[in-house]
Amino acid sequence: MPGKMLENVRATRPLVHNITNYVTVNDCANILLACGGSPIMADDANEVEEITAVCGGLNINIGTLNSRTIEAMLIAGRKANELGHPVVLDPVGAGASKLRTETALRIVREVKLAVIRGNISEIKTLAAGSGTTKGVDADTADAVTEETLERAVAFAKATAKSLGTVIAITGAIDIVTDGEKAYCIRNGHPMMSTITGTGCQLSALTAAYVTANPEHPLEAAAAAVCSMGLAGEIAFRRLTEEDGNSTYRNYIIDAIFRMTPEQLEAGAKYEIR
Repeated sequence: MPGKMLENVRATRPLVHNITNYVTVNDCANILLACGGSPIMADDANEVEEITAVCGGLNINIGTLNSRTIEAMLIAGRKANELGHPVVLDPVGAGASKLRTETALRIVREVKLAVIRGNISEIKTLAAGSGTTKGVDADTADAVTEETLERAVAFAKATAKSLGTVIAITGAIDIVTDGEKAYCIRNGHPMMSTITGTGCQLSALTAAYVTANPEHPLEAAAAAVCSMGLAGEIAFRRLTEEDGNSTYRNYIIDAIFRMTPEQLEAGAKYEIR
């Protein structure tokens, strides 16, 4: 399954409109190019409808939120819905401030989303309507472990059903579900947490995968999560004693660029619950 999803990305070269944050915008563009897609970054309300119209999918990321871009996100989201384009939401830091929380909840209410990709604390905030996070990182009390996995899967499924979208919760163990079926994914490496923006890159990657596989949003999102985690594993194996997190970031992008459908199919570590 994951290999076929990547094969379709490479075959269709999806054009993805990104309204994302300025901390990771360059890495998001590069990860899209690396996977075989193509990025457009545009966040002015006066052009987002036109940009979204020429793209196949939309990635909304609230990581560096400001009042100017909130309306642009909603305008682009509504246009994407009108055209039948998939929309991915990354609710970065939802729960950390009133503005972030209310904006994320408004997008969920007003835009039909194909996938919401976030950490467990952010998704809990959307499910509850309020919450707390440690900045943009998941609260350690929320961490998904082998001991808490069953409860986390039940929560993810319930949230996916409630919000009517695929939920992708990423952490030490990733959970991707449409409310009926859940992929529990164990790809990745702890060093990925030392890089700003691996989650943002994954959301952009997810947008490319769901745009290229519109009939299979659950499988596409799961494949994107597997590919990012596998890239983290491959990149870590390349590091020398002199290398650090900056080199590691570049190696992750290189691994996405070099990844083949066969490699992803063989390297994806998941179970279905």
